[in-house]
Order: sequence, then structure tokens, then C-alpha cells
Amino acid sequence: MPKPFLSDEQWKKIEPLLPNPISQGRPWAANRRVLEGILWVLKTGARWRDLPAEYPSASTCWRRLQVWEARGIWLKIWRQFFAELDARGQLDWSESFVDGSFAPAKKGARASAKPNGARARSGWWWSTAKAFLWESTWTQPPRRK
Repeated sequence: MPKPFLSDEQWKKIEPLLPNPISQGRPWAANRRVLEGILWVLKTGARWRDLPAEYPSASTCWRRLQVWEARGIWLKIWRQFFAELDARGQLDWSESFVDGSFAPAKKGARASAKPNGARARSGWWWSTAKAFLWESTWTQPPRRK
């Protein structure tokens, strides 16, 4: 397996936030290996079908990404890490913003072509929006001295 994207310390923080794989057929691929496969695709920008054989199958990683999004797992992970950074005083909410917008170019499309209106926003966009809304409306408890 290639060098992991996550350290053991990072994995120890994320692991309890992921649901335990439940299978009624073949055994599920381990969450850590699947997450590493997801991170490989996100970091490289490669197509799912180009996922190296050292990771679980592309369909496994893609499906798990979708299931975790539908269950709000990514938002839970964001909140956990935001809360930890905030508790350490490493976030300045008065100067923070979240921008998850991007415009993928379609092959052969003219520069001025309008994007397909039927395309739904990605799960990552909604996670970003939900995390931003949650954090911007969250009432922070008073800090202990």
C-alpha cells in the first residue's frame, strides 16, 4: 500500500466517527483503506477508475463516499476538527470563510458556455455549506480561564 495520507494520530481521531462496516455478504473493505482511496482520488484529481490496485475498488470507495455523505459523516468529522481547533484557540471565526465553489471544465466546451443546469451540486459543496452554516450559527460556550 502506498504511503498513507493520514497519520496514525489523525486516524485515531477519525475512526470513531465512521460507522462500522456491516455486511450481509462479502466482508467490507476496512474504513481506513477506503478513506485512503478516497483521499488519493481527491488529492490527485484522477478519475475513480484510475484508483491504484493497492486501494479497495473504485466502486467501493465511491459508494462509501456517497453513503458517508448521505449519513452526515463528513459534517460530523468537520465539526469534530473545528471544535478541536477552536478549543486550542487556533481558529479566528471573525476572519474565516468557506468557499467550496469550483467550475469543472467540460471537454470541448467553449469558455463562455453555460454549465448544465440539470447537474446537481456535489456532496462536498453541501458539506461545506452545512459546516459553514452550523459554525456561523453555533453559540460558542464561554472559555474556561
